[in-house]
Amino acid sequence: MINRTLHDLALLRARRNPVVVITGPRQSGKTTLCRMAFGNRPYASLEPPDVREFATSDPRGFLAQFPDGAVLDEVQRAPHLLSYIQEIVDRRRRNGLFILTGSQHFGLLKAVSQSLAGRSAVLHLLPLALEEVRQFRRPPRDLFSTLFAGSYPRIHERRIPPSEWLADYTATYVERDVRQVLNVSDLTTFQTFLRTCAGRSGQLVNLSGLAADCGVSHNTARAWLSVLETGFIVFRLPPLHRNLGKRLVKSPKLHFFDSGLLCYLLGIRSADQLRQHPLRGAVFESWVASEIYKARVHRGAAADLYFYRDRKGNEVDLFVDSGTLARAVEVKSGATVSADFTKPVVSLAELLAAASKPTAIESFVIYGGDQPQTRGAVRIVPWSAMESLEWVGDGESAAGARRVSASRRQVQARPTGRAKGRAKQPRP
Repeated sequence: MINRTLHDLALLRARRNPVVVITGPRQSGKTTLCRMAFGNRPYASLEPPDVREFATSDPRGFLAQFPDGAVLDEVQRAPHLLSYIQEIVDRRRRNGLFILTGSQHFGLLKAVSQSLAGRSAVLHLLPLALEEVRQFRRPPRDLFSTLFAGSYPRIHERRIPPSEWLADYTATYVERDVRQVLNVSDLTTFQTFLRTCAGRSGQLVNLSGLAADCGVSHNTARAWLSVLETGFIVFRLPPLHRNLGKRLVKSPKLHFFDSGLLCYLLGIRSADQLRQHPLRGAVFESWVASEIYKARVHRGAAADLYFYRDRKGNEVDLFVDSGTLARAVEVKSGATVSADFTKPVVSLAELLAAASKPTAIESFVIYGGDQPQTRGAVRIVPWSAMESLEWVGDGESAAGARRVSASRRQVQARPTGRAKGRAKQPRP
């Protein structure tokens, strides 16, 4: 098992809240994370039918098994339990009592907000970031192998061929979850919709175009895209809206959280095929966007990730807004740096400097090569060095998590008498 970045933040939130809710896509590692962070707690999964029937038919009796709290996995299977948990946490008045996980974002957070408002912290565990992938024994070494393998833990842990595992994942999880939420009578059409979304990754969202290409109504396309978004398969990147004296586009961009799944849906079956594929730049852009997204939310900061494009076509791929400091990022899959790479971020920095409320800005180009450079005020960063950048600014909500992380490293550095020298983890 590897150390997940969210581990420290989960411990911190459990110290401050009676309930911690960890949600994310299926197979992102939520159960493993909970076993590592809260291994001293009783554990129950609501996935088995007999356990779910017990929790549904006798919720008080089910929860009575855990007088000191528990980790309850797949809690979306019995959402009515949340009302009974509310009663318990109000009576006990103790932090870190229940850790709840849910693979389906659909309706879960609505139930949490209704029953556990003010009593719970909600965290999102997304697939592995690059810094986490590198903890496995034999991680991918080059860019295109990294993009093709994607970031679901089981692929790296078991060394399963990505296309094989992702085919099963698409059929078993993505399509099953969608059918549970929406009345999809024609699964073939939905599969076409998925592949069409993949072909438009990194582009502006055009629901009318998506609907027309798949032969469904505009409302159906909107509903299906929302389900993919709430299931953490895709995310919509909003445009930057600031008074810069320019006419800016208003449509969001579409990105996939996992580059491996994106490659699979595009029909890419090897890293070498991706290397020559006409959409390799879009795959790389989605990967960079998701890496920054993960770096922020896994450390407790809001995503606050945007892109810039005006009506004349001037564009910067990514813009991280951290309040007093912003980061403009241009993404290029090429391995050779061109002078044109820096022009978009330089132009945007000049616009922001001339704005009525100027913002301090750092400019980056992340590219497919391996040599760091500095050109003027722009840092040229190799793809492999992304994890070295600080995507969370000072004063954002990750500061506490970093303190917990430092404390945990100090504890682990001290010798103990425990088996195999493992340090005792801090208890919420």
